[in-house]
Amino acid sequence: MAEVVILPTKEAAGDLVADAIVRLITSTPDAVLGVATGSTPLPVYRSLAARSAGLDLSRVRAFALDEYVGLPAEHPESYRSVITREVVEPLGLDPQLVHTPNGDAATIQHAGADYEAAIEAAGGVDLQILGIGTDGHIGFNEPGSSFASLTRVKTLTEQTRRDNARFFDSVDDVPRHCITQGLGTILRARHLVLLAFGEAKAEALAAALEGPLTASVPGSAVQLHGHVTVVVDEAAASRLAHADYYRYTYDNKPDWQVL
Repeated sequence: MAEVVILPTKEAAGDLVADAIVRLITSTPDAVLGVATGSTPLPVYRSLAARSAGLDLSRVRAFALDEYVGLPAEHPESYRSVITREVVEPLGLDPQLVHTPNGDAATIQHAGADYEAAIEAAGGVDLQILGIGTDGHIGFNEPGSSFASLTRVKTLTEQTRRDNARFFDSVDDVPRHCITQGLGTILRARHLVLLAFGEAKAEALAAALEGPLTASVPGSAVQLHGHVTVVVDEAAASRLAHADYYRYTYDNKPDWQVL
């Protein structure tokens, strides 16, 4: 089962995950990170930036989970722009080593296969950061997504578009289509780190971790992975039936067993 770490705040969660990434990069200077967008991973990126002095990040490679289809790369809310703004520039990564799926409608028919090939050529993702949507999606894998799915075009649900409308002038400006790593793609990463903060994520988190394995809750796919760390705050953990057990196991974790 996943290791579930319940911390008082999202800032504490960000520090814990940032420390794990620092250890990874120290041991593997050309590590491949899977980076997520949205508000959830921001505490990790901010904490990592604060630790980056003296850390050689020049060879670190990264792959974003997804991108909107038809939104120009220079649009401030394209995930290329978001990753540049929130990850590449604060950490001083080499932009040429940071990749997002190609959402250009002119080349969309083979964009998924191209992205899969790029991840494979990089040797796969060492550590994949994930958030979870209020409907249980990870990446842009909406309910009903196949656990074997690879990078492909998906139609966003109205709930996801409403959730993302906070980044746009209105929900009407949120694209209806995206290109996203599939659940099968995500499950190939060597270490999954799932983050969730706030009461709004509590129900989806509980369904993903403690409910049945079902395509109706795409996040439940993490139950299939051998190395999953779930880092959440108290509010997001409020619906977990086994929260006391997770706290007990983390408090009694061997000193040598790090995140």
